Amino acid sequence: MSDSNESSSSPSPIVQVQPLGFPWQTLDPFLFCVYHDDAYPKANGRMGPEASLAGRQIGQDFSRKDGWSMYHGETVPGFPSHPHRGFETVTIVRKGLIDHSDSLGATARFGGGDVQWLTAGKGIVHSEMFPLLDATAPNPLELFQIWLNLPAKNKMAEPHFTMFWSEAIPRFASDDAQGGRTEVAVIAGRFGGDDAQAPAQAAIDPLAPPPDSWAAQAGADLAIWTLRMTPGARWTLPPATGEGTRRMLYFFKGATAQVAGRRVDGPAAIELRADAAVELCNGPEGDGEFLLMQGRPIGEPVAQYGPFVMNTQAEISQTMADYRRTQFGGWPWTDPAPVHGAEAARFARHPDGREEVPGA
Repeated sequence: MSDSNESSSSPSPIVQVQPLGFPWQTLDPFLFCVYHDDAYPKANGRMGPEASLAGRQIGQDFSRKDGWSMYHGETVPGFPSHPHRGFETVTIVRKGLIDHSDSLGATARFGGGDVQWLTAGKGIVHSEMFPLLDATAPNPLELFQIWLNLPAKNKMAEPHFTMFWSEAIPRFASDDAQGGRTEVAVIAGRFGGDDAQAPAQAAIDPLAPPPDSWAAQAGADLAIWTLRMTPGARWTLPPATGEGTRRMLYFFKGATAQVAGRRVDGPAAIELRADAAVELCNGPEGDGEFLLMQGRPIGEPVAQYGPFVMNTQAEISQTMADYRRTQFGGWPWTDPAPVHGAEAARFARHPDGREEVPGA
């Protein structure tokens, strides 16, 4: 849906505004973005919901019945073992927990603001389960999963996963003259540090992305930021610095906002000119929340078949043959949907056996 209120000669930084679908529409180099916001009830002692599953298509439940889904889980909600090749997943968990297990032998439990950045590369099988641990109160889950494409030269890279623990993710807050506050979490993409980008903001360097990621390539200008604005808060989104960068701003929580002086009703996907600074003003009704995704396009053909993303149909056929032959290393776990116990402690155990915990 093009923005019919803006002529082609208008200086407005808004390219177009669209209602948010499921999944969210994305721009190259991104392939996919999905937002899960599940109001799970208290737990049943088996890390599943203390609720009847009657009326749900178990194994394929995207119903949002009573405000939540089981997805492909049968006892615990989530996504049991499934393959990927040719791209990366960036999983931002704002509430709740994810239990990760993969064909390399790695496991992790993360949540509460943590991010997992997984390069599938030449092929990996993983499961992503959502264990419910609190038997006395609701177990809300809120997360984004973003699929970021890999350039052809890196599609067959070795699989690799990186944890960005919440405690280490750079964040900053900006207060406006009327007392409104904007809080930004910098998951990817350097922020500030020069007068052209953010004159009042010291440079914020993100954590290092995986080595074969498009985000690690010089000039990719890739950024992933989350923004929370208090009622009435004003903040200016700085321009991107790269040539050819494309930018999408997702207004996913909140009633209304002013974007470059134009009223936008949420939820909405707002494509912006990346070379322009854009003033954001949240409406008065409550906090407004946004996800920004930007990057220079990879600009290569995309051939996709489900969880496989390559450049040609011949490569997709080869991928399917490879998976039938090798199962991308096989599944080393006895359960297709492993969960990691009743303790809430977050951790990562890498394929080489290295253990990682937040703050260590």
